[in-house]
Amino acid sequence: MTKRPFKAKGYRAKDALELVHSDLCGPMSVQARGGYEYFVSFIDDYSRYGYIYLMCCKSECFDKFKEYRADVEKRLGKSIKTLRSNRGGEYLFGEFRNYLSEVWIQSQLTAPGTPQQNGVAERRNRTLMEMVRSMMSYSELPNSFWGYALETTVYILNMVHSKTVPSTPMELWNGHKSSLNHIRIWGSSAHVLKGDTDKLESRTEVCLFVGYPKRMKGGLFYNPKNLKIIVSTNARFLEEDYVMNHKPMSEIVLEEISDDTFTSVPTVQDEVPQETATRVEHDTQPQTVPRRSGRVVRQPERFMFLGESSDLIPGKHKSDPRTYDEALQDIDVVSWQKAMNSEIESMYSNKVWELVEPPDGIKAIRCKWIYKRKRGTDGKVETFKARLVAKGYTQKEGIDNEETFLPVVMLKSIRILLSITAHMDYEIWQMDVKTAFLNGSLEENIHMKQPEGFIEKGKEHLVCKLNRSIYALKQASRSWNIRFNEVIQSYGFIQCPDKSCVYKKYNGNVVVFLVLYVDDILLIGNNVKVLSDVRVWLSKQFDMKDLGECAHILGIKVLRDRKKRMLCLSQALYIDTILAHFSMQNSKKGFLPFRHGVALSKEMSPKTSKEIEDMKAVPYASAVGSFMYAMLCTRPDICFVVGMVSRYQSNPGQGHWTAVKHILKYLRRTRDYMILYQADDLLPVGYTDSDFQSDRDNSKSTSGYVFTLGGGAIAWRSVKQKCVSNSTMEAEYVAATEAAKEVVWLRNFLMDLDVIPASEIF
Repeated sequence: MTKRPFKAKGYRAKDALELVHSDLCGPMSVQARGGYEYFVSFIDDYSRYGYIYLMCCKSECFDKFKEYRADVEKRLGKSIKTLRSNRGGEYLFGEFRNYLSEVWIQSQLTAPGTPQQNGVAERRNRTLMEMVRSMMSYSELPNSFWGYALETTVYILNMVHSKTVPSTPMELWNGHKSSLNHIRIWGSSAHVLKGDTDKLESRTEVCLFVGYPKRMKGGLFYNPKNLKIIVSTNARFLEEDYVMNHKPMSEIVLEEISDDTFTSVPTVQDEVPQETATRVEHDTQPQTVPRRSGRVVRQPERFMFLGESSDLIPGKHKSDPRTYDEALQDIDVVSWQKAMNSEIESMYSNKVWELVEPPDGIKAIRCKWIYKRKRGTDGKVETFKARLVAKGYTQKEGIDNEETFLPVVMLKSIRILLSITAHMDYEIWQMDVKTAFLNGSLEENIHMKQPEGFIEKGKEHLVCKLNRSIYALKQASRSWNIRFNEVIQSYGFIQCPDKSCVYKKYNGNVVVFLVLYVDDILLIGNNVKVLSDVRVWLSKQFDMKDLGECAHILGIKVLRDRKKRMLCLSQALYIDTILAHFSMQNSKKGFLPFRHGVALSKEMSPKTSKEIEDMKAVPYASAVGSFMYAMLCTRPDICFVVGMVSRYQSNPGQGHWTAVKHILKYLRRTRDYMILYQADDLLPVGYTDSDFQSDRDNSKSTSGYVFTLGGGAIAWRSVKQKCVSNSTMEAEYVAATEAAKEVVWLRNFLMDLDVIPASEIF
């Protein structure tokens, strides 16, 4: 029995370019711009990375293959070993066959009548044509643009995942992941920046997006006025308008043809300019439209959210308006207007101000609008928030404000309660106070100018005398906290002495905890009815928003499996945002947060004026600040290294910036790391240690500790010691002293909660 030379299915090459699939398609019914009627595809079997070449005639296939071979072999430094194709005449020409023999490329031809033996290329061509038909049906472009649509489909297919390969073709081909941030709807309109314009002439013109240029950045745009294709990097896409206003050709035909009509509708000739002397215009023959049912054809769901596609990519969110004028020019102006109206209604319902004549000798403070798109755990926009805030920085202490301190719950208190919740299988609900600061009463006389966009006609000269606190007033946060503390204690809640923003309420075996972080509230307890009563009572006292079971708190995603009594805390989305912000989403993955054997010191700081100027453009402090929030919430593994790099924020050097980038690489690999709470008991455990004189600048040591409860970390710290230790024992003694201070606080807090027996607390 002879062995088959190749398989029809299941063949996988071991390396790139070991096997290349090829197929030729055409002729098309309409020539593409440039006189093209055919196209040939070349697909690498290992990565499924594909190339497409447009051709005017079949005889160009040989030249295109030589162009393909020169490109990929120079790019990868590897040789094509096998070319698999069908039995088309373009592959059987003597010149083509002789060339393959000369360059030692094996030619594999399918058996007669068995195109499935070249299934990779056949399936790819079918996928390409289906995508082209879909793109053309939703665009206003003539059929002669199928060449641009085809090149765009190949560009997209190379960057998306496939079932046949473990990663994207682009990553296997180039060695790095591809970004989809720049992908736009093909055929959509865009305002493209012009070149030289007159002073009174519009600086942009509306063009249609038709693809991505080769070997350069930007996009290809078709200008309907001068009938030219241009390349531009400055464009504002109108994708939302495109999705809302455009319909596929199938819907347009159904709207124009009634159910009892049977008629012939001619196809309109595409009006496309002459680009080359070889261009030939084809008249399309009339088509007979069959009788169709009256069923309404709906747009596929995949087109319904394309306007917000950038919201699904971390770090590529649409920027929020910064001023009132920008909000009126934003694409979501209707949503912003509704949000502002809702905010003003809250002001009136709470009687925040009254219009009065401006008092003599008192200068009214200004106000402004703050806009924010509220996003869920998946990064998509859930609500639009418009907040009216005062410019409190113009206030003067002792005149219109006194105390301004606002206590908030510490993150370790939240982690302790969540660990107890997981072990005890408590309920955990979340609520949000709408316009929380408007509930605080003011003791000072403060006047504010009327908000922009809501100045009452005929009363433009009047000012707002504030009766209640408003956001961004220096005393607003404290006024709200005092009001909430009075109200919540009137219902029977007791404030924990070791944490002012944690409240508890006991009634026999029923326990309820309330955690307040400014205007975010967590309700934790073991009785659903009692929790429901508390929720209803709070809604009567304040304007509340019920968020149901807690899934996302302070940028932390809460994952829970109640059957296993397991609870996890994750900041994967926040880490993705950090990586995208510093353009490190495609970087290498680091295995450690800090390079072994590298010691940071002030000697790495810039010394020359050129080095100082170069480091001014580096966002060092911003990166360290981004790490701080992740470290404080869920990432104790970067606590030590963040403490190290934060010491040099005043004058960082290139070596310090390299250490920061190493943290980013480590976070990219460990973005899915979580804190897991799941244990058979609630026995708190603590660990402490120190190094010895790791600080090269002043020979000080670093103390560190971590405490766990329910199997997960609840408190941790890494800090440089204040004194110089003369021995490792002294350094560890200092570290143990700092850990003992934390033990005292944890013990008192856990005893105040009265959930864990006192005998089990340390």
